[in-house]
Amino acid sequence: MSDAIPQWTPSPERRESANLHRFVRFVHDATGNADIGSYAPLYDFSVNRAPKFWQLVWEFCGIRASGEFEPALVDGDKMPGAHWFPNVKLNFAQNLLRFKDDKLALVFRNEWGHKREITYAQLQGEVARIAHALKAAGVQPGDRVAGFLPNLPETIIAMLAATSLGAVWSSASPDFGVNGIVDRFGQIEPKVLFCADAYPYNGKRHDCLAKVREVLDAIPSIEKCVVIAYSGEPLALDGLRDSITWDDFAGHEDHPLEFTSMPFEHPLYIMYSSGTTGKPKCIVHGAGGTLLQHLKELVLHTDLKREDRIFYYTTCGWMMWNWLVSSLAVGATVVLYDGSPTYPDGNALWNLADEIGISIFGTSAKWLDATAKMGVKPRETHKLHALKTILSTGSPLAPESFDYVYRDVKERVLLASISGGTDIISCFALGNPLLPVYRGELQCRGLGLKVQILDEDGHPVREQPGELACAAPFPSMPVGFWNDPDGEKYHAAYFSKVPGVWCHGDRAELTAHEGIIIYGRSDATLNPGGVRIGTAEIYRQVEQLPEILESVAVGQHWQGDERVVLFVRLREDLRLDDALRERIRQQIRNNTTPRHVPAKILQVADIPRTISGKISELAVRAVIHGETVKNTDALANPGALALYEACRDGLAS
Repeated sequence: MSDAIPQWTPSPERRESANLHRFVRFVHDATGNADIGSYAPLYDFSVNRAPKFWQLVWEFCGIRASGEFEPALVDGDKMPGAHWFPNVKLNFAQNLLRFKDDKLALVFRNEWGHKREITYAQLQGEVARIAHALKAAGVQPGDRVAGFLPNLPETIIAMLAATSLGAVWSSASPDFGVNGIVDRFGQIEPKVLFCADAYPYNGKRHDCLAKVREVLDAIPSIEKCVVIAYSGEPLALDGLRDSITWDDFAGHEDHPLEFTSMPFEHPLYIMYSSGTTGKPKCIVHGAGGTLLQHLKELVLHTDLKREDRIFYYTTCGWMMWNWLVSSLAVGATVVLYDGSPTYPDGNALWNLADEIGISIFGTSAKWLDATAKMGVKPRETHKLHALKTILSTGSPLAPESFDYVYRDVKERVLLASISGGTDIISCFALGNPLLPVYRGELQCRGLGLKVQILDEDGHPVREQPGELACAAPFPSMPVGFWNDPDGEKYHAAYFSKVPGVWCHGDRAELTAHEGIIIYGRSDATLNPGGVRIGTAEIYRQVEQLPEILESVAVGQHWQGDERVVLFVRLREDLRLDDALRERIRQQIRNNTTPRHVPAKILQVADIPRTISGKISELAVRAVIHGETVKNTDALANPGALALYEACRDGLAS
């Protein structure tokens, strides 16, 4: 249950000036529906008359396309299986590059002190040069172009160039290990790879080229590797096959920027699942659905306007990067930062907000909690005059973090906790400039998304926890998984629990205020600091060590977040000591990411398995939290659970 008194309410001026306020009137006038005068009836309209709603969003946001807009939805009774705007063609990059003036499109800062600013006119020229080079390299519609890149302007330029040709973009951050990259990009077989020589983090320079060499050796489909001299040091491309510098690839001649028009559901992005049961699944998102959903969220829910400067602390391996970049379609200024958010201290990002005049500031729940614990109080040390909205995602935002923001950051600010995922490249629940903010709650369900909370029998419930679900099709559903021709993996991922209903894997509650409370993951996916991690990625590394027979990794609720706990079963007569713990951590860190490294490693004599032989991570997770394991009949060795009960004392610190 949440508090009854809101912590923030919009002023009359803010309500009147909100894009969503204008949209309410727009829908009222377009439909003649006299009941649509506020958010609640608008939401009902958006889910009850979804095709008409999405057509109105399209018109209100000025999306550029060709073809016939009827029908808006085909096979709308099928989920999956519905198709949106089948007779429409568009180009994603063209919609993000509709502005061509001298307003700032990108503002970039990093730990090294680099400062760059790029106007919309300059962005057009940069994208045109890279697009011309990609086309000359043989990139065609449907080809994959990958970025193993920091959060740079070049990352955005490369994505826009690739998608202007109808190619498919996929990116990952450079803190991934070689195995993590090969597990992802190896499946989609990119033709071109963009990378950087190094990147800064927490005061250190981290080299990338050694990993890139191994990636190129492991993925033969890559015909061209384009290397950005990000660090400013001379590039040594020895041993990097088919490699060229960014400057040489782009050339210095101007070229016209042309756009290849593609069907609404043409693949735009390939994102990746967490890899819980094997290699990460390759989630394919369509150009039209991504654009339409992002503009709905940015324009209506986030109240983004052309004069705004919007920032999200993200890597380009997280979907919030894709979401942030779509702000270009509004003509706003996108602020990029590369480096640690707490280097040299907890004021790093607040300093950025003051320097640049950020009006919409996005971060993670974990970072807000960390800065609170550091004693950072920007309300006392910073101006934050332009700041009107703070966005938080990645993990549930604790009620205490709401208190921190309104007490120590800024009193008159809209704090929007938002939640969705890579799976939908957007949000199921998010902010709203017309509604109050209640402590611990996400303000509302997203327009056009029939979000429900289901009990164990699959029935919708209110004011009690259940499974977060969506009961009707929406445009930003994946168009499928890569290399999943019959859709079996796609169906199993979201529709196996309740037929015809998208079950998201979050445990949530619909409140009396029509807001949402997110309690965390309802499945076995790990989520430390809001970064989804698949257990299989950890197992693949740990079980390479000869001492370890098998392991099980689970997430433990810890200090308002989640930490990774790893249990290992060793070979007979071996004992887990500090030296082996360090080898395990090093193996994981070197081949995945620092986020995968467990906070606790404990030894057990047995690991619970289902009758079919699968490790039961959910049973272990329940036991360490003191919860009852409901279906022990499904376990081949239920007696093993007692071993994890005995570990609770060791997990108390």
